[in-house]
Amino acid sequence: MDTTSIPDLIDRLGSDEESVRKMAVFKLQNAIGDPSFADIFIHEGGLPKLRFLALHSTGNTLAYCLTSLSRLLELDKGWDHVTDDLIKRIVELVVAQPLVNVNRGAMSVLAAIVGHPQHRHSQPGATGFQRLKPAVEQHPQFLPMLVEKITSADHALCANSLHLINSLMRDAIANDADFEWPRFIKQLQELGVIKSVYGLMQSSAVQDLAHPLLEFQALTKVLLRKWREEKVDLEKPDHRRAIRGLHAASNPGKEGTDPKGSKRQNPAKWRRLGFDTESPAWEFETTGFLGLMDLTDFVYKNEDGFQKLLLEQSAEAEEQRCPIARASLAVTSVLYEHFEVDKSDEDDAHRYVSMESRTNFDRAFKPLLLHWSRLHTSGLNAFIRLWNAAEAQSEDFDKIEELVRILIEQIVGQAPRTREIKDVEVELAEFDIQRLRELQMELLELTYEDAWGHHLRQVRDELNHEALQFVKEQRIRCLLQGAWFPQTMNYGADSGPITSKSLNRTVPSAWRFVRLSHNRRHLHYADFDEKTAVEPRLDALEEKIDLSIVSSVVSNVSASAPSSSSSDSTLTTVQQKQQAPSTSTKITIHGYLGAGSHARNTSDASSSGQKESVLLQLHPQSHTLASEWLDGLLMLLNQQPITADTNKLVSLIGGYGLKIRLLNVRFEDVGMEEPVLPSREGVDDDYYYDIGGIEAGV
Repeated sequence: MDTTSIPDLIDRLGSDEESVRKMAVFKLQNAIGDPSFADIFIHEGGLPKLRFLALHSTGNTLAYCLTSLSRLLELDKGWDHVTDDLIKRIVELVVAQPLVNVNRGAMSVLAAIVGHPQHRHSQPGATGFQRLKPAVEQHPQFLPMLVEKITSADHALCANSLHLINSLMRDAIANDADFEWPRFIKQLQELGVIKSVYGLMQSSAVQDLAHPLLEFQALTKVLLRKWREEKVDLEKPDHRRAIRGLHAASNPGKEGTDPKGSKRQNPAKWRRLGFDTESPAWEFETTGFLGLMDLTDFVYKNEDGFQKLLLEQSAEAEEQRCPIARASLAVTSVLYEHFEVDKSDEDDAHRYVSMESRTNFDRAFKPLLLHWSRLHTSGLNAFIRLWNAAEAQSEDFDKIEELVRILIEQIVGQAPRTREIKDVEVELAEFDIQRLRELQMELLELTYEDAWGHHLRQVRDELNHEALQFVKEQRIRCLLQGAWFPQTMNYGADSGPITSKSLNRTVPSAWRFVRLSHNRRHLHYADFDEKTAVEPRLDALEEKIDLSIVSSVVSNVSASAPSSSSSDSTLTTVQQKQQAPSTSTKITIHGYLGAGSHARNTSDASSSGQKESVLLQLHPQSHTLASEWLDGLLMLLNQQPITADTNKLVSLIGGYGLKIRLLNVRFEDVGMEEPVLPSREGVDDDYYYDIGGIEAGV
């Protein structure tokens, strides 16, 4: 719109015809966002007419008028026409006006007023909310209606409502001297703002409402920081009341009276609750008033459970009691660090929003942060559970705290945006302690990986090689010991080498015993009608295969098949099936018949044109036996093992070796002081101290 039409537009704003006024203000709302246009509009006297329409118009005309006014205020212009009667009118619209588009504009104007406390007004020093306060006090339904509109189906109205609430919160916190912000925040919480915002963060509307939701999340961190920075001071009535309430909720009973009935001071009044001393105020140095809030919330919401917990702890030896208060403060610190409360969310929020990615949105939003109190309660209960399960003592406190830190990171840190708080609470209460210890060891390895890098990888490779050699020897020893295998009933070429002796048989045998020779060069076997109680000697096994002629060992054993039974259960199963042996698992050994001992390399035999044949076929009765013999034969031929059982065993041995190395790190390697050498006073020459096995961190 060119500047020559502005006077005409202003004239139309004062027209007697409603349709003319509505069209004029409709055009105005799109143009007034231009600063140069706004300057000319104000200079030509358009503001009084715009203000008049805001006070007296209705319907869409009023909606367009309020949108125009909010855009003008966003340019920091027109503040001298924002009068008390205008504020009162707009507050009334928020409470009573059913039209969504009018509500959107009204909330935008109020948010601009609250968000610009340093406006040019005749009342110097008046803050944003102080301008609204007289009108709001006349309409007690203002805040409830504002919170209710957060859940509106209209996303724009929802966003404007939340934006206004954010502005009110920010202004209240920033102007503590003029406004009792804790009472205001508590009022919002009682109206259900946390529940409503939490629902929006988990909904599909999260992208449309990203800016106000992330702003609310950032304000939640601001509140947590402010509470933490506030020192616990017993001179403050609310602090003193909270501290005394903890003692009263602990049900001290008759501990404060002597047998004669006179009152006396319990010497362990506060240590009984889990404080380190009898002056609890200073112990909140790290967590501030936030730690006191968390502890009192835990106690007040479950007084009976708290009292029962203290009774249970009092029955334990003093060094085995879980210090509840100290544990509560530790959980507060863990949550504070986990959510990076000291880090501002605003810069990250703008970056995430600009990327317009669902993955980035899910990473930016932390809806569980809004349920801080419930997370603290669940975390403290988890601390107590871990303490009892580990039968911990006083010196183990830091270790239990570290386990809780890992637990929070695993469950809260990896929870998707849509995970319900109640499900997180259940996971924190039921997470397997053994799995938690495994996670701790994995993190320990990662820590050393970061610190030592190449050196640790070299150690891991060496240990894996040693583990492979160890398992190779174990598998070959299984072959040296020998094993029974059921023989197939369809006697034929695939049952083993065809010899004159086997051709003369009229009845096939039921069992075959196979054993590796002591020099590990031949595989001896023989067929028997039934298994004998005593395993056959090597010289009783008449058939043998020269391993130098073996070309390959193949099997239908799955590389990922788990071990189905132990060796003992295998023997039991085999004994039960002696009458009708059958199995679907088989190992087939291939080779070149006729290749003499001079042909040590199978490639020589294949190049000479000899045909590859089945030398022997075995039917192991379990995955364990199949793994031992398949991988034993492969490793005997200097090939890599392929079954899951063997590879798992190699990893297990190598992993334990690494953990032992990590737990036996020398003090100087981890930057710790050398242990003090024991004195040799009173010790003769034949006595010595062995300090080589000192374990760091155990």
